[in-house]
Amino acid sequence: MQYTSQYRSPIGEILLACDETGLTGLWFEGERFYAQGLDSEHEPRETPVFEETKRWLSIYFSGKEPGFLPPLHKHGSPFQLCVWELLQQIPYGETTTYGELAKQVAAKRKVERMSAQAVGGAVGHNEISIIVPCHRVVGANGSLTGYAGGVDKKAALLRLEGVHLEAAGLFLPTRGTAL
Repeated sequence: MQYTSQYRSPIGEILLACDETGLTGLWFEGERFYAQGLDSEHEPRETPVFEETKRWLSIYFSGKEPGFLPPLHKHGSPFQLCVWELLQQIPYGETTTYGELAKQVAAKRKVERMSAQAVGGAVGHNEISIIVPCHRVVGANGSLTGYAGGVDKKAALLRLEGVHLEAAGLFLPTRGTAL
């Protein structure tokens, strides 16, 4: 059984989902894959998992690194789980590129090459955004492309972590690129 709760962040409403094991979803209202993976039968209920998650989010949105993780219960293919595990290794306040992440996935899976686009697809389908920090992955040219919650939220999250976008060579993509 899955349960849901709401969290009001400074950059938008967030829907949380969990089961008995851990957090299964964290989505910004209106994002591209909103509530993907949420069971059709779920009920609103406060749980210890939500209590820990909301504590984590409150610390995070105060501009600090939380220093702990709430219990997580990620659901995905072995490839997606591999990518999401690597996302969790990107340090707070730092970024990496889809290409760099693809190299790490290739090394971990012991294959010669891995497509940055395939990795981007797994990054984009991460159901536990922010805590599994897909917002820390940027295009090779510095574009803040590819965030399901919207590039404005991606920029806000990076700024919150102390990333000076312009100084780091990062920029919001223009129309016609993947948003």
